[in-house]
Amino acid sequence: MAERRSTSRGGLQGIDLHLDPAGPGLRRGLTDALREAVRSGRLAAGTRLPSSRSLAGDLGIARNTVADAYADLTAEGWLTARQGSGTRVADRAVPGPPSRPVSARRTPGRLPYSLIPGTPDLASFPRAGWLKATRRALAAAPHEALGYGDPRGLPELRTALAGYLARVRGVRADPERVVVCSGFAHGLKLLSEALRARGARTLAVEPYGLNVHWDLVTRAGLRTTPLPQDAAGTRTQDLGDADAVLLSPAHQFPLGGALRPERRAAVVDWARRGGGLILEDDYDGEFRYDRQAVGALQDIDPDHVVYLGTASKSLAPGLRLGWMVLPPWLVPDITTHSVSVVEQLTLAEFLTSGAYDRHVRAARLRYRRRRDALVRALAARAPDVRITGIAAGLHAVLELPPGTEQSVVQAAAWQGLAVHGLTFYRHPDTDTTQRDALVVGYGTPPDHAWAGALEALCRALP
Repeated sequence: MAERRSTSRGGLQGIDLHLDPAGPGLRRGLTDALREAVRSGRLAAGTRLPSSRSLAGDLGIARNTVADAYADLTAEGWLTARQGSGTRVADRAVPGPPSRPVSARRTPGRLPYSLIPGTPDLASFPRAGWLKATRRALAAAPHEALGYGDPRGLPELRTALAGYLARVRGVRADPERVVVCSGFAHGLKLLSEALRARGARTLAVEPYGLNVHWDLVTRAGLRTTPLPQDAAGTRTQDLGDADAVLLSPAHQFPLGGALRPERRAAVVDWARRGGGLILEDDYDGEFRYDRQAVGALQDIDPDHVVYLGTASKSLAPGLRLGWMVLPPWLVPDITTHSVSVVEQLTLAEFLTSGAYDRHVRAARLRYRRRRDALVRALAARAPDVRITGIAAGLHAVLELPPGTEQSVVQAAAWQGLAVHGLTFYRHPDTDTTQRDALVVGYGTPPDHAWAGALEALCRALP
């Protein structure tokens, strides 16, 4: 039976209760339905039930039938009835849903420290500024903004993003070609599906990256093929007959280097010659320390490059805010209504008010200090460990002696520190020479845990 709504004028107005009083008689059917709702835990202890008059009206039955069912269940101990507080579910132990069989292999508990990359310091999220931006955005937004709107995203945010990306990352971004999505993974999913629909079969990827992204591409029907790598980085001159390629050219994840100019030119030439598509993952382009910002690859050829950005590193991944700048011919293939209008309005306000720039500058300074502390600690306590990929971003690569990666990861766990080895990010089909290293996300811990995480790391290193 469908859920009904109480319409009484008393204090219980608005209480809803879904019941299906099936059975040989109304009283027995209602009693059984209520008992089962309590027994199964659907009605939790302390839940206040509708008055007998309200529930009778909702169910279209006599009030006495409901009162009798309540009385029966009160006598059985399932309900309690007190003058002035109505009828409530009694506080008694009820069995929960059957548990799944416990695997013989136990999952270890969460370690007190983490240097796993991918997440910024969530404690530094600008709550007060974000709340202020939300209030201002909602106060100024027209009523129409709260409707279904443009599937590419709100024009306010697309316009703000186009201006910001052109100014800060050198992206040639027309608001008409900007699509708002729920983070990078969602954008990659949409692009993979669009490519597959156009007949693509293969997406070339870097030899090190995230398996969650490769799996997502595979589920969309594409095959991922890792490119070879040498001392200069990913060999984009070896793309061959791939239909598209996924790159992080400004700051390769996880190795940390920037794609060299001649290899940027090589991948663009490949796309122009064969009509290929470049997916540019600019996941942390705002964070650089010892070098000038590397401009977006998209600026070289906007007709063959999709630029993907996200607020996951600059603000927080839980916002689920990302964006794509598409070539004109691809815009009709990509539509989504996936992002909250309120979050879009807030980010637009955050960008246009300058609050986003101020937050990024403060975060850049904080992460640079952490990076410098990491470099100093390693120089003092593990001088044989070479650190690379530190000119930008929120993580570093610590080179280890051959054959020691897994033992160091285990030693870190003994010190209460979660950290990934470079092998964790290696594509299973790559023939790139195995390297032993740690990938250290120094942006991850909150300030109060940073010193402890750094100490645990130093104790674990050889």
